[in-house]
Amino acid sequence: MAAAVVASYFSVAHTLAQVLVKSNAAAAHRIAPWDGRITAAFAASLTGPQATSADRQRADALARQALRRDPTAVVAVSTLGIDAQFRNDVAGARRIFAYSERLSRRDLQTQLWNIEAAVSRGDIRGALHHYDIALRAKGQSWDLLFPILTSASADAEVRGPLIETLARKPLWADSFVSYVTANPPDARTTSALFLELGRAGVPVPVNAHAVAINALLVDGLPDEAWRHYAAIHRDADQHRSRDPRFGGAGDRPTPFDWVPVNDGGVSTSIQRGERDGFFDFAAPASTGGPMLQQVQMLPPGTYRLSGHSSGIEQASVSLPYWRLLCRSDGRELARVPMPNSAQSGGNFAGDMSVPAGCPVQVLEFVARASDAVTGMNGQLDRVQLAPAP
Repeated sequence: MAAAVVASYFSVAHTLAQVLVKSNAAAAHRIAPWDGRITAAFAASLTGPQATSADRQRADALARQALRRDPTAVVAVSTLGIDAQFRNDVAGARRIFAYSERLSRRDLQTQLWNIEAAVSRGDIRGALHHYDIALRAKGQSWDLLFPILTSASADAEVRGPLIETLARKPLWADSFVSYVTANPPDARTTSALFLELGRAGVPVPVNAHAVAINALLVDGLPDEAWRHYAAIHRDADQHRSRDPRFGGAGDRPTPFDWVPVNDGGVSTSIQRGERDGFFDFAAPASTGGPMLQQVQMLPPGTYRLSGHSSGIEQASVSLPYWRLLCRSDGRELARVPMPNSAQSGGNFAGDMSVPAGCPVQVLEFVARASDAVTGMNGQLDRVQLAPAP
């Protein structure tokens, strides 16, 4: 009976200590001082940046105690290595961390030390090798290392080897691309990283390219934004609008694709079939505003807007229209009114002129407020702005 009680006590104490160890390693150690891994965790908790010399001496003593109880307690080894480094015993730290890595390649502190050591030697590929090992452990390492890698990718000397690492398809590659998409560095770095990843065969989602292109436009770098777009759309032509039959960009368009606008009660969407698609729109009575946009970089000259509609039936004062704006200052460069779809079999056309001094434009399809009770609705299945014949 007494043996059962003792066994039950140790079992409960060990379970409680395992629960506490991450939040309060000292308390966990008090509950289960016989557990080498918990003792190792307590030792590690004493070696933070603010640790005193006494703290580090106690940490070393606890780490050695932990290793006597559990020779595989790698956290105890890395704690001894950190303290050796802190005492400027570089050779000792190197020896300890080499042993730590032989015990386990998954110990984050060991990999962080190896990364720092490689960086201090100017060994970029060596540092990335240890980044790769650390990131395979997932969890905390991603939160810690992704921001550092993202920032470092601004350096071309780092970006090249980083892309080589990602091209080998480590399990963290897709998550890293997603992180950069959500937390982009400067616009040029983001663009270079995504384009070079694509050339290396690493999948880059459409929304990532959209983020990069939009960032370049926001930063006032339209030529670089267009070069990025043209690199992923080999058939793109700067002298004409894109995707005349709405077959293309999907749910994550770039500013150079057709972008539906849903503001102020206006409802718009691009519906796609197997090959082509159409733009569907509806605006409540007395509601107007842009419904569809596409950024252009047309050289100065005269252009012809043409297309085909269905379902538009409005009084002349309520018909929608196309306009071309100068993106830098919002001034209207040209306007083409839309006829009702019953006219000319739904076909429409008109000329637009682009003056010098406005290198970036926005083509917009705009609703006028309608007096009809049902408002306005319709569809476009073909639109293109191209050099006038």
